[in-house]
Amino acid sequence: MGNKNVADIRRLLLAAYDAGKRSLPWREETDPYRIWVSEVMLQQTRVETVIPYYERWLERFPDIEALAEAQDDDVLRAWQGLGYYSRARRLHQGARIVKERYSGTLPRNSEGLRELPGVGQYTAGAVASIAFGEAVPALDGNVKRVFSRLFDLVDPTPADLQGLGQDLVDRERPGDFNQALMELGALTCLPRTPRCEECPLETQCLALARGTVGERPSTRPRKTIPEKDVDVLVASAEDGKGGFHFLLRKRPDKGLLAGMWEFPDVGLFPEEELGMDPTDPEPLPMPAVSHTFSHLKVRYRPRLLRGKLTATDLTPPTTTLHATRWVPLGGLDRLPLPVAQQKIAREAMRLLGV
Repeated sequence: MGNKNVADIRRLLLAAYDAGKRSLPWREETDPYRIWVSEVMLQQTRVETVIPYYERWLERFPDIEALAEAQDDDVLRAWQGLGYYSRARRLHQGARIVKERYSGTLPRNSEGLRELPGVGQYTAGAVASIAFGEAVPALDGNVKRVFSRLFDLVDPTPADLQGLGQDLVDRERPGDFNQALMELGALTCLPRTPRCEECPLETQCLALARGTVGERPSTRPRKTIPEKDVDVLVASAEDGKGGFHFLLRKRPDKGLLAGMWEFPDVGLFPEEELGMDPTDPEPLPMPAVSHTFSHLKVRYRPRLLRGKLTATDLTPPTTTLHATRWVPLGGLDRLPLPVAQQKIAREAMRLLGV
């Protein structure tokens, strides 16, 4: 790749970006914390979905100190519905590390940023280039596709792509250049229907010249996602004052949906240990709720058990029910519930008429 090609790519891409970039709430931001939040939220998530979450997040946690001091449940609640909850937990952990280790100021280069939980090569490059002007690439999936077509690469390695990115990134405007590449991949160099006639790099694209755009990047067969059925107990009890409570369990601190709250698996809770007197002889079947994670499809099969509370402190009486508690209806909005669990709760309340 000659110097002229590099100069042309930078010039054409930045000119198009300056002329037609999207107006996004983090675009003109200079606060490194806010840029960090936006980049974490944008991982594997569409811009349109992220915008309202980003704005609400900054209202709730306007700076690193506010996030570092927040409770886990509050952080997960603010992220609720955005998915990939490990991002929120690592962002929270990272804020605490920045507060304790760096006096509340983010490291000012990609190498230092990579010391934070959940900050890989892409996120470090994006934040360092946009917030601090470091001339490092930021290669997300969109940029990798652009490079595969721009240079007609059949099966480039991560090292190949990183090297190209390092050669190409504009030394004067690295943040704008990286955002311009991401924008090109998101809006123009699309996976299945690329808009080559609208591309500012049309004259530079080797795949377009050779007629291989549709073959780049090469695709690998998708793995079959395993499926799993989970029988869920939706225990609902009246407290004698006209109030309804649901039995909820907090998931472990590690693994899928760590730290979130859920209706528990049926097998975890012997009926005699629930702290309630059932009014139904058997739990009533409810409609199944399916949810697909990145690596697993789960079909939740809830059953509704109604009754009256017997425990005065609303705490299940045995250690078998670890991290479990009776939650009043008004308290559901204060706990982080995954999307599938929210659907189960709404259907249970409809059946109960509350």
